[in-house]
Amino acid sequence: MKYGEQEINDFDITQDEHYWPNDNKKDYLIKIELPEFMSKCPRSGYPDFATIRLEYIPNDLVVELKAIKLYINTFANRYISHENAANEIYDTLYEKLRPRWMKITADFEPRGNVHTVVEIDSDKVSLRSDGA
Repeated sequence: MKYGEQEINDFDITQDEHYWPNDNKKDYLIKIELPEFMSKCPRSGYPDFATIRLEYIPNDLVVELKAIKLYINTFANRYISHENAANEIYDTLYEKLRPRWMKITADFEPRGNVHTVVEIDSDKVSLRSDGA
């Protein structure tokens, strides 16, 4: 295994070292675009490609840019649906960052004449009351 593959394979975005204190007391918007997302379709194994857009207003922490890059690369060999990938990214980052506001947009490249965009906005998220 090459050193980059090993770094991605061993990477854990939940480690505190990947988050830095936000030294700014005012609200400001951070926008990060990750245009090389890749995962595999859980049914066919075909590759899925997307641009992931993370936008957030930080509270006490910000995510290190190298960490978010490595985290996104950990999906490359995983079998995961578009919806589950977007939700996992959102849930994982929201749990660690606890931002004032956050939005994830997962814009998948068309495959088989279908173009999927999954958007999760903290202003619009609510847990379903049916417990499912």
